[in-house]
Amino acid sequence: MSDWVVIVCSALLAVGCAMAVVRVEKGPSMLDRTVALDIVVATMISAGALYAAVERRADIVPILVALALVGFVASVTIARFASVEPEGEGRVRTREEIAAEEAERLRRESAAGPSADPSGDQYGGELR
Repeated sequence: MSDWVVIVCSALLAVGCAMAVVRVEKGPSMLDRTVALDIVVATMISAGALYAAVERRADIVPILVALALVGFVASVTIARFASVEPEGEGRVRTREEIAAEEAERLRRESAAGPSADPSGDQYGGELR
């Protein structure tokens, strides 16, 4: 491979990695940092692939695949924990929270007066 191609590719990878590290440092959010770390991992994989191509070494490929899998799993894990869920969704409530919600529901029902359903069946006669 031509020397100038390797030099240009290495310089571009170094610049991309440096810019990603700056983004990791500045943020502002966790997702920005996650994307920047993905770029750093992709740059490392690209640098390894460039090295493997220049030196004609195929034994580096499993290392690159493993690094790609680690980057993918890390990104998915961070994205899962960074996702915004509706309030109260997906968490276990304490006994006190359940009792407070039940008391609030009963208070609203008593304030609303008698039910509009004369049979008093809150489910409309259907089993659910």
